[in-house]
Amino acid sequence: MPIVIDQMSEDPIYQQIRTQVIGAIATGELSPGEPLPSVRSLARDLGVNLHTVNKAYAVLRDEGYLIMRGRSGAFVADIRDSPVHHLTAEQDWLMGKELRRLAVAFRARGGSESAFVEEAARQARAAFQREKTLVKGAGTDER
Repeated sequence: MPIVIDQMSEDPIYQQIRTQVIGAIATGELSPGEPLPSVRSLARDLGVNLHTVNKAYAVLRDEGYLIMRGRSGAFVADIRDSPVHHLTAEQDWLMGKELRRLAVAFRARGGSESAFVEEAARQARAAFQREKTLVKGAGTDER
């Protein structure tokens, strides 16, 4: 699993590592139980501080993508066992980027496209309904 760091990216390096590991899990490039490179090894290969790789692995662990086994290292978790106003072009792009990140993460956890779309629609309806309720409660006209 080659990880490529873009030094010009606005995304922090640990986030770039995280995103690429999730992508590799989603596409099946990384399978449940498969070991990841050690923190030191990956840091050396990428030319980054080992604390950066450690942070990426910790975030992935906290999100349920990895299992840390002491000195044995990091392994891909078996996810099956784990419990608008008009947008500017930039806002639209950022929303698309975030939705794609969420979709990739959902797929990596074994979710289907239809289930993701259904859940995203449900969450969007709930969020917009809450917004309308707040606007009505404030006594403003909602147009």
